[in-house]
Amino acid sequence: MAVNLLDKYNVPAPRYTSYPTVPYWQAEPPTQAEWIGAVQDAFRQNDEISLYIHLPYCERLCTYCGCNKRITRNHAVEGPYVDDLLREWELYCRILPARPVIREIHLGGGTPTFFSPRQLRRLIEGILERADVSARREFGFEAHPNSTTPEHLATLHELGFRRLSIGVQDLDDEILALINRRQTIEDVERVTRQARELGYTSINYDLIFGLPRQTEAHIRRDMAFVAEWQPERLAFYSYAHVPWIKPSQRAYSEADLPKGKEKRKLYELGRRLLEAAGYAEIGMDHFARKSDTLYRAMSQGTLHRNFMGYTPLYTRLSIGLGASAIGDTWTAFMQNEKHVEDWQGRVRRGEFPIMRGHLLSWDDLVLRRHILNIMCAMETEWHDQSDMCAALFEGLARMEELVADGLVVIEETERGGRLRVTPQGRPFLRNICLALDARYWARRPQGQLFSQVV
Repeated sequence: MAVNLLDKYNVPAPRYTSYPTVPYWQAEPPTQAEWIGAVQDAFRQNDEISLYIHLPYCERLCTYCGCNKRITRNHAVEGPYVDDLLREWELYCRILPARPVIREIHLGGGTPTFFSPRQLRRLIEGILERADVSARREFGFEAHPNSTTPEHLATLHELGFRRLSIGVQDLDDEILALINRRQTIEDVERVTRQARELGYTSINYDLIFGLPRQTEAHIRRDMAFVAEWQPERLAFYSYAHVPWIKPSQRAYSEADLPKGKEKRKLYELGRRLLEAAGYAEIGMDHFARKSDTLYRAMSQGTLHRNFMGYTPLYTRLSIGLGASAIGDTWTAFMQNEKHVEDWQGRVRRGEFPIMRGHLLSWDDLVLRRHILNIMCAMETEWHDQSDMCAALFEGLARMEELVADGLVVIEETERGGRLRVTPQGRPFLRNICLALDARYWARRPQGQLFSQVV
């Protein structure tokens, strides 16, 4: 990769887990009636749904983390929080036209394994009392290796979970101390081994490149560990330094952070080592073994991307439960109140706890489809009026330099047109999608809003 391309395109840009991106959602959130209508319309088109359940509590603050979390050692918060999750689920069940069929559940955080196995059982059994389960289900959860016990694994496996994502981040003790993450290699090995013995079929490791004082030697060690333990999936993603949003990231010096070409070399090294170990690159920053459903979805053209990253599943209706969780009906987004007490208060009053959201316009829907295609399939096409709008062609015109630099190819077809990302363009997916982002270009941020591409 030419150095000048890294310098040229290393700009702040969204990660495009949605379009429009959250900072460009409408000023006023959807009303209760608008959100209910969007949920019901989506459900009528397909009664299979996905659930994202946000469990925000952590015992310690990992200073690199950009997630919405609440730091506490008081485990008395577990019961009331589960009570309110079930109240919020009941709100949805009341408005759905029929009994829902759950295709996907994902427990995210925070630290889901902060919660006791007993409380997690109560949560999942309470959810499933009001729903049927798809034969094609995928239930997964995020696991902190330091707090995940054999009882956690056994309880969730009994309830139908077969996927877990282990937050490894890096194996080096100095780096873990810098980011205030308390875990050991032995913890990761133990959770991996115990999960496999119980019958979990898909294990993911989260690894980060660009952490403070991280070098190529660290990446080599991490990838040797991966090659030994062979998780089915990896999220190997860029550390996003956004201290203006997450002040905890000021806990270490910015001088310690690899940047630009140095940082990108960490990813390229990791990618080469992962491919040598039998993994395929999936979209942006994700990898999977060819036996995994994520790889098969990519091969079959059914890969999807949402607020949790890449998934082999797509349901039109995705419901978010818990503080800060986001729901998606394809035509509308809604994010819950971010502060636990605000979320709890509104749920207890029988309200959908809408903090912000967005009703997608026609242009939004067209651009969303093309951006999703680029992020998942590295190409997109337009054939008729359902694929086209003026904003699309304005975005394509903004790609003149991307085409000249060999990052994309735009060509006419018999039915319309096609955009293809070249191998050289893969590291710049966020830049390519940025060119299509009509809302960004209509109101470019005055300060830094997003993390750097590299």
